[in-house]
Amino acid sequence: MKVFISADIEGTAVTATREGCRPGEFEYERSRKEMTAEVVAAAEGARAAGAELVVVKDAHGPGLNILPEELPEYVQLIRSWSGSPEMMVEGLDSSFDAAFFVGYHNAAGEGGNALSHTINGGVVHRITVNGQPDSEFLIYSWMAAWYGVPSVLLTGDKTLCEVGAELHPSLVTVPVKDDVGGRSQGLSPVLAHRRIREGAERAVKQDLSAARITLPEHFRVELTYKSHRDAYTKGFYPGAERVDAMTLAYETGDWYEANRFLLFAI
Repeated sequence: MKVFISADIEGTAVTATREGCRPGEFEYERSRKEMTAEVVAAAEGARAAGAELVVVKDAHGPGLNILPEELPEYVQLIRSWSGSPEMMVEGLDSSFDAAFFVGYHNAAGEGGNALSHTINGGVVHRITVNGQPDSEFLIYSWMAAWYGVPSVLLTGDKTLCEVGAELHPSLVTVPVKDDVGGRSQGLSPVLAHRRIREGAERAVKQDLSAARITLPEHFRVELTYKSHRDAYTKGFYPGAERVDAMTLAYETGDWYEANRFLLFAI
């Protein structure tokens, strides 16, 4: 059995500020240690449920956050970026039995996490897909579904976990924080690790074939930028529609093509 983990940092139990997400800045070392520990807990749970191989994509910033020396021998780590449309799940393919999303956060324009954003907080004001707020979890769990891989575990802020459960009926969620405005309130790391480990084991032990979802037949992606200059420049992407000075839309029946648009438009 093979399990894929996509790991982010803003949805860990202790990460509270932008500085805590940036290499070299205050609190970053604590954040990366917690990111690593939560990934290890998820991998241990998958292993306990029968996973022989766990592949982890370090999916935050430079992709060089997770401490490799802390990983068990059955874990492989994907670091840095190739530039493929899969982005935060690059390395995932149809050979995997399940996908986990660890340390994830709510979408740009939404609450529940002091660090809510989608892909690039400096560029993106908001993204919607078929009218609903588009989080990184929606984007990349649907990319997993495009490959036929069920998304069965989500850890992060309470609000995202509630939204994520609506997207994937068999999803096991482990909320580790519940932020209000700029205030972050997280679980003790010890408790967070235990709950993630238990949740991961439970997620993999379920009927994974029944956890697969069917994607919508059509997608309308609307991307609102923080700068009209970005909207103008990226509006030359083939098939993009300028909705207004700040917003582009892109329609397709193929979720991979939607991800290709996001790769080049952000």
